[in-house]
Amino acid sequence: MKRRGGRRERARDAAASHPFRKERGKDGARSGAAERAQNEKQTQSKPELVLIEKPIYGGAFLARVEGKAVFVPLALPGEQARVRIVEEKRGYATAEVEEIVAATPERVAPTCRHFGACGGCQYQHASYAAQLEFKKAILRETLERGGVQAPEEIAVLAAEPWAYRNRIRVAFDKEGRPGYRGRRSHAVVPIEECPIAAPALVKAAFRAAELFRRFAVPSRPAELSLFCDAAEDAMLASVFTDGEARIPLTDYFGALMPEIPLLRGVELVEVDQGRPRTVARSGAESIAYRAAGFDYRVDHGAFFQVNRWLVDGLVDCVTNGQSGKLAWDLFAGVGLFARRLAESFAQVIAVESAPAATRALGENLRGTSATAVKAATLEFLHAARKSERPDLIVVDPPRTGLGAETTTLLAEIGATAMTYVSCDPATLARDLRALVGAGYAVESITLADLFPQTFHLETMVRLRR
Repeated sequence: MKRRGGRRERARDAAASHPFRKERGKDGARSGAAERAQNEKQTQSKPELVLIEKPIYGGAFLARVEGKAVFVPLALPGEQARVRIVEEKRGYATAEVEEIVAATPERVAPTCRHFGACGGCQYQHASYAAQLEFKKAILRETLERGGVQAPEEIAVLAAEPWAYRNRIRVAFDKEGRPGYRGRRSHAVVPIEECPIAAPALVKAAFRAAELFRRFAVPSRPAELSLFCDAAEDAMLASVFTDGEARIPLTDYFGALMPEIPLLRGVELVEVDQGRPRTVARSGAESIAYRAAGFDYRVDHGAFFQVNRWLVDGLVDCVTNGQSGKLAWDLFAGVGLFARRLAESFAQVIAVESAPAATRALGENLRGTSATAVKAATLEFLHAARKSERPDLIVVDPPRTGLGAETTTLLAEIGATAMTYVSCDPATLARDLRALVGAGYAVESITLADLFPQTFHLETMVRLRR
């Protein structure tokens, strides 16, 4: 994205476009005046002039009022801001910016018109270089606070920070308009654009929403999930309803498929008290996703890395330079890492329990040295801990991390090398502390920025005994 003028001019222009310095349009977001009125209703505190100190995990930035920590979204380190406290807790407070008094050169004008109202992005007001520095600082501080000494150099894996998402999930407001949940509420903020998503996904969401509005049915879908391949050549859709689906399925699917030319398959999912259940499908149950030199089968609802620009780089980061007799890939998903590991290990065991991924995992590993095992990681480790010790173990757990029992078993098994792919720095720090205490040493850490414009970060850690 081209930017004109010097750093001071850009910072001044961006400060003038701060979400709380202008009225918002008809996109469902409240105006700055309405936002401030709501804040005043929540608290009677007077505005405070604060100095923003540093970023904190979760998207906000740290300031202090009379020594108390205050979390401030939409600010930047080094800025002076006038803020109003909107929530008081025992150990900290949350504030909203009323005015950026002195902006930093790192402040830029947000690309998306919905930034500040939509809850999807937290960092669009910062240059991309600044975003990466925020994440490195947060990662280092989180690890060291958790008792893990980070190496002097944290490598960074990054790419184009826009149009990267291969998956989105939109909700629908009462008028049937697609949108995301708000930054400070669960309400749907209707959108007219989403610059971080693959354009084909946004276009498909608008087309589907128009169809839903036209369709005369007793109930409309509550949410829609869309997933496309990196080239935007094929797409899968999951339609979610609150409670029992009362949609005429044949007519509905028949209308949706031609409405979105890239759509290869659609499923209808009932969500009852938080529990999803697929009740109908039409078309293909999977698409082929070209990554790391292979066409991976990815089914409805299966986990796959979300950044279409960085999938290949992440696979390289995890697998390059790794070889030996036996490797385990735990939480293997559809086999993104296992497929590549099969090229340099005599045997690979890929472990996955999610039904949405296990069918594709077996197919993606066909004809290689890798074997798919349908099991939970803990179940597998208990059964395999007395078997042949692997040369390498790759773990890519969910946000909750590995946990005490899994790290204990991994330490007992004692693979020569381990690679930990994490999407949460706090649980990563907890697990690394246990593994380092059991005899592993951290060889390298790479920050993989799979989620530009947001506070989320992925980390790849190589360990060795």
